Formats: sequence, structure tokens, C-alpha cells
Amino acid sequence: MKFASVIVDVAAKQTDRAFDYSVPSKWEEMIAPGMRVIVPFGPRKVQGFVIDVKHSTEVKRTKPIEELLDITPVLTDELLNLGHWLTTHTLCYAISAFQAMLPAAMKAKYEKEITLARHVKTSQLHEAVKPFFEEGSSVLWKDVEKGGLTSPFYRDIQKGLLDVTYVVKNRGNKKTLKGIRPVLSSQELMDLADSLPKQAEKQKDVLRYFTENTEEILMKDLTDFLQTTQAPVKALVEKGALAEVNMEIYRDPYENRTFTPSEPFPLTDEQTKVISPILAHIEDELHRVFLMYGVTGSGKTEVYLQSIDRVLKKGQEAIVLVPEISLTPQMVTRFKERFGSKVAVLHSGLSTGEKYDEWRKIQRQEVSVVVGARSAIFAPFTNLGIIIIDEEHETSYKQEENPRYHARDIAIYRGEQHNCPIILGSATPTLESFARAQKGVYELLTLTKRMNDASLPPVDIIDMREELREGNRSMFSRLLLEKIEDRLAKGEQMVLFLNKRGHSSFVMCRDCGFVHSCPHCEISLTYHRYQNVLKCHYCGHEQPTTTLCPECNSDHIRFFGTGTQKVEEELTKVLPQAKVIRMDVDTTSRKGAHETLLTKFANQEAQILLGTQMIAKGLDFPNVTLVGVLSADTMLHLPDFRASEKTFQLLTQVSGRAGRHKLPGEVVIQTYTPEHYSIELASQHDYGAFYEQEMQIRKLHKYPPFFYLTLVTVSHENLAKVVDVTDKISQFMRQKLSSQAVVLGPVASPIAKIKDRYRYQCMIKYKLEPSLIPLLQFVTEQYQGDIQQQNLTITIDLHPYSMM
Repeated sequence: MKFASVIVDVAAKQTDRAFDYSVPSKWEEMIAPGMRVIVPFGPRKVQGFVIDVKHSTEVKRTKPIEELLDITPVLTDELLNLGHWLTTHTLCYAISAFQAMLPAAMKAKYEKEITLARHVKTSQLHEAVKPFFEEGSSVLWKDVEKGGLTSPFYRDIQKGLLDVTYVVKNRGNKKTLKGIRPVLSSQELMDLADSLPKQAEKQKDVLRYFTENTEEILMKDLTDFLQTTQAPVKALVEKGALAEVNMEIYRDPYENRTFTPSEPFPLTDEQTKVISPILAHIEDELHRVFLMYGVTGSGKTEVYLQSIDRVLKKGQEAIVLVPEISLTPQMVTRFKERFGSKVAVLHSGLSTGEKYDEWRKIQRQEVSVVVGARSAIFAPFTNLGIIIIDEEHETSYKQEENPRYHARDIAIYRGEQHNCPIILGSATPTLESFARAQKGVYELLTLTKRMNDASLPPVDIIDMREELREGNRSMFSRLLLEKIEDRLAKGEQMVLFLNKRGHSSFVMCRDCGFVHSCPHCEISLTYHRYQNVLKCHYCGHEQPTTTLCPECNSDHIRFFGTGTQKVEEELTKVLPQAKVIRMDVDTTSRKGAHETLLTKFANQEAQILLGTQMIAKGLDFPNVTLVGVLSADTMLHLPDFRASEKTFQLLTQVSGRAGRHKLPGEVVIQTYTPEHYSIELASQHDYGAFYEQEMQIRKLHKYPPFFYLTLVTVSHENLAKVVDVTDKISQFMRQKLSSQAVVLGPVASPIAKIKDRYRYQCMIKYKLEPSLIPLLQFVTEQYQGDIQQQNLTITIDLHPYSMM
């Protein structure tokens, strides 16, 4: 008898452990750790992950496993270990860690099914319920709700006449098409062809095809190849010579695209110097983290491609992470051109089915390179030779919900398991990574020159306060407008960057100062002109705009701030001849919209690309000679200790879009705080000086990389409850941690209310606190009752990236 230890799909403290189930004899040979199963859990059936298979158990009476969902494990032994590592390093439940590793299509959906209880006759049921069971023996609860019949059904359930069962629906549908395969041997098929009458010529063609090809083939491909209809094939199926089969096919997001194969470029001296230690570590299968610090346009991608090439030649596999979906079309093209069908792609722009199919290609080892966003770090490869994280400073590598992991930490953990090198690449590395490279924890590789020795573009900083004083009330400085007109005349292209979407940031009454804010969140509403509504970007609340102030009835309601829609409108007023492509969350929400818009711009169907941060990085257009940053201050004044760093990174990255090829580029940065060091140093492309200055400030205020941070956020509908719980947690931490640790709080979060829930936080700054994780686990256990019964939420982020 075998027993399986299963982590069940119930995310709660009491169930965050393995439960033992007996394995029915028919599955004893098959079952293995890493498989998904369906098991009875209390009154319902749930999905779970097998983490161990053993011959004995301490449990007196075990229930049997109901169903095996996989024939081969979906999680490798390494990923199972990684799951356990994640639970301690991000304080999440084991089930959350395992689910984060799988595509959405493999997460279970639960449906309630109502069936007749045993020995109950239809005549005993309520009149309204009877019709449901006259034809079938079960009905889905959602259909009952649709019909508005919940109360008569509920009455019969209470009487014990009806049973409720939970059914697990697996969403990972494989896409299948009809295929044909031969049943008889080649000789038998030939004999049959000879015995057929003359007029059955088409059937003979089909038989001749299968005497030479014994593999199954899609019906459509067969009829296309033989230029025939399905009739002769079906006649042969009826005769028993051929059989119909369901053939699985992949949904390929790139099937209508052709990629022209590319050859490796010759490397510059700098690139050769940088790639040598990487190749040496690949050859000797040694783990090392390299930080590749190279200015924008210095050819980092070519170094990645040639390193991967070496890995593939050794028969190993590679993971490449790129930030944001906007980078993926250009990046994917470069990888597909170099490695063809060996590349799988995983990013948020794919449909659930496409993601599932790409993941299965990886799992079946049909591909050896995966290019994708954050979650691609969990690709189920078994022989990794390299992991590359491009633009490693990107905040999108940190997941903001459970499990709150950073892709870089997981890359390093997997690199240790597989003895392979990790490359972190960026023109503006995070201070933490650069500090580790300075200390020798990572190995620093530097690229100082752009390809074909192009110079970094000169940057003009425009003080918008001066423009205002001189009577220019438009959102474009005179210099920027001049340069835009000049580029339009020359037929060159430009990128205009604004870190906001929507039309105006907020709507305010100039007489009494009233601002429209969200009734559920403590945040002002944003005006979206196309729908003429005010929207909350946190909970989605919408309301129509008003022409009168609801407080004082004044009609001096004005829009403040600028959004992408407003800039687009202004551009068409000032420069009616210019064609503009706008890229923000609103214009790119449809599938494939990113790619369509970028392709249009690449084909020079528009002169101006206007967008939010999704256009700031990784894009490479030869004809772009001007980059305009309309407002460099939007991030500077956020309550976040990384605000200066993020501003510097963004400005450097945006500037890097200009003059990447033969034409020289220019950058114009508009700001209300031109004296701020992050803006000044970004304009000089001086990362070194920025690093020195920012490090002094971080040291002074005890922030990373000198101290670690942990953020505890408490939320609840009742303000008094939130303040009380956060205060108790802060006091407890102050008593238990060493005197070196700094505990700040309790204090209201920067956005103090979201979706009608108040939010308070406490922040812990520390260097070495071995007892911190056990203490935090103890805190969540103490409040377990409130979390379950009173809807209290305690969120712990061990290395927070968002302070909001």
C-alpha cells in the first residue's frame, strides 16, 4: 500500500501542511511527487499537489485519492524544493508557492453540483425543483442561481433530499483536431488498393500515401496534400483500413509571423572581454552572478545571444527574463531569428490557452530557450545552463501579491541548484546589485561604449517655472516645440514620454478647493476624456464628470495635471500635420495591441510615439532622433525612498531611445525641479556620480543596501481595529528585536484606504535579525482568528518595492 502526502488547495494557516491520502492500487505504479491530484477534503473535493510518496503513514484512517490529474509530474523535484524555499523566504502558504509556478490554465476552478440524494424520488421534491431532475440526475448551482430558484433548492438541501458536491474543473484544455492514422500494415494497404475498382482512384491515392507514411496526420493536411475531399478518407475508415484520432496541436501566438534567421554579429573588443568569463563559467558549469553594466545601446543583447548559443551547443537550456510586455515583441523577434523554434515565449499578452501550450512545450522539452516576463523564471527546465535577467532594475520583477518573490532571488537560487551562471544586465542597475558588485559578491562586467561608437545623446533640461513666468502656459516648452517642428520637417521620428495615463490627474474647484475623490479609496479620481468619466485607478469606481462644484455650486471646476490623452489632444491642436501613436494602458489593453502599435511606428506610419513608461525601455528604432520627457517630476514626489533612483533610471532609459543608429539624437527633459540631483545626473548620463550621492543618503537614513526592510500592512473595514492591531504588532517587534533594529509605526499607509478598507503599516529596518521570520510567523498565528472570522488582513513584504 502506498500513501501520498498532499498539499491541498485551501490557502489558510490550518491547512498549510501536508495531508496523507491512500493511493488506489491502479495508480500505485504511476504516482510521483509533483503531480496534481483531486482529493476529498471535508465535504468537498479539492485539487492538491503530491509532495511525497511513502509506504507507511501515522494517520489511522486515510481517505483515498479521487483522481490523478497528470500522467507525468508538472513540478520537477527542483521546483518542489523551490516551493518550500519560497514559503520560508516570502512567508506565503505552500499552495500559493506551487500555484505561482504553473500557468493560469492549470489552476483549478470549482463548481457546485446538486444531485438527488440516494433513494429519493423526484416526486418528493419542491414543485419548482422537480423539472430539473426529470431529465438529468444533476444540475449546476450556477444554473440554479441564474433561474433565481435558490430558496426552494436550499429548502430541499436542508431536508436532505438533495446533495451538494464540489466538482473540480480543469481549465487546461488541450486543443485537438481530427487526425487519421493507418490501422493495417503497408503490405495490407497495398493489397487493399489493388483490390479496389477503377473509379475509387481517390481512395487508392490515400492508401498509397499511408503505405509510405505510417505516422498519423491531420485530416486537413492530408486532404490538402492529396487535393481531395474527406469522403474517400471516411470510406476507408468505414472499411477499417484507417482510424480517426484526436491530434493535439499547439496554439502558437507567432504562427502567422515569419522570422528571417540571423547570424551572430562580430563582437567588439569590449563585448569579447565581457563574454569570456561568462563562457568560461558555462563550460566549467560553475555558478556565478554577473552584473553586466552597459550604457544604453552598448550591445548587451548580442552578448546574451552568444552566451545562450554556447549553452544550447552543450545541450543545456536557458531562461531569459525581460520586463513588461512592451519589450517582448522586439526581444522575441531577436531570439526567434537566432534560435527559431527552440524558443518558447511566456508573457501577459498571450491568451490563457497560448500560455498553457508554450508552458507544455517547455515541460515536454520540445524547446530549450524561454523568453518571458517575471513568471517565466519558474520554467520547468531540468538542465539549465544560464539565466539572464535583462533590465534587472525593473520593479516589475517583484511580485506584489502572494508569494511576494523577486525574480532575481529565484534566479540565483536556481543557478545554485543547476551550477550555472546568472547574468543581470542594465544600464542603470539597482543600488543593491551595484553595491554587491562593488563588494565582489557579484562579478561586475562593464560596457562603456555604444555600438558603432555612437555617442550618447546631449540632454537639455528645461525649467518649466521659467516658461510659466515668461507667459508660456502650454505643456510644451518653446525649445521642445521647435525641435518637434524641425524633426517633422526632416521626416525623422520622435518619442514623447509622460508617466501617466488618462487625461488630467484630478479635478478641482478653483473657488473652494474641492477635489473629486473616490468614495471607497483615499485617492483623487482621474478624468478620462474619451468616456467623459472620472475613474479610480485602484478599485475601478467610475462616476460622470460635473460642471458645477458639489460643495459650493461654483462653475469654476478645472482639470489639473496632464495625462497622455490630454497631450495627444494638445499635439493635434498645435501640430495638426503630425501623426501620433499613443501607447498607454488604455490603448494597449486589447490582445496584440502593443505589437500592432509598435509595428506601425517602425513602418513610419506616424512621426510621434507618445506613451507612458511602457515605451521607456528596450525599444530600438533607427529613425528616432528626439526624445522629449514632458514632466520629469511625476515620480520624484512619491512617498518612496527609491523615488530618486526610479526617476534617474527612467530618464536614463528614455534618453537611451534616441540616436541609437546613424542619425544623432537629442533629449529634452522638462521639469519643475531642475536642480534635483537625479535629474541633473541623468542628463549627464553619469551613473557613477548618482550612485555615490544616493548611497550617502541611503546610509544616513538606514535604507537598503545598508539595511534590510520589512513592511507589515494591516487592513480592515474598521479604522480603530486597524490602528489597534498595527500598534500591538509594532510594540511586540520593538520588544523582541535587537536594539540595532529600527521599528517605525504604526502609521497610515500613503494610500490610507482602498476598496473601503483602512490601511496602516509598520516598517522594520534591520541588519541581522535571525529571529525576525519566526516572530512574524508568530504574529500571523496570533491573529489567525481575526483573519478568518473578522476579515482582517495582515500582509508581510520582506523586501518591499512598493511603499504605497
